[in-house]
Amino acid sequence: MSILAILLLVLAVAIIAALGAYALYLWRRVWHNERELARARAERQAALAEDLRILASSLLDEQLPLIEGAIRIKVLIDNYDATLGQDPRCEVFQQLYQATEHVPTHAAWTALERTERRRHEANFSALELQHKAQARRSARWLLDEALPRSRAA
Repeated sequence: MSILAILLLVLAVAIIAALGAYALYLWRRVWHNERELARARAERQAALAEDLRILASSLLDEQLPLIEGAIRIKVLIDNYDATLGQDPRCEVFQQLYQATEHVPTHAAWTALERTERRRHEANFSALELQHKAQARRSARWLLDEALPRSRAA
């Protein structure tokens, strides 16, 4: 073999080794990013679970109006676990959400005429009477069975 062939072979091996090292570096970054994403996902899930626990407890302790609590719980459940939202024991939150999703909020609520607000409030009261027991059972089920135990407990 000529010296030129040996040099080209050494150069080729060096290039292949450099490319292999770079590929390994890139794969390590991918694995690291995947671990970070999994950690962030787990933290997000834990935070959502804790928020759900707080809302369910507040609903049971009547520190939170039933309609508001049900809406907030439904939205968090959808973000936490969509299959949990499909569970029949969580159906009441979906029903209350659907029954009130047309109601204006924030500035639009304030802008409503007093009679319109009273009409919505009367509807809220009727919904609360109709669904309070089921919502309380569902909130208790979330706390006792559906959500992981909190770290503080």
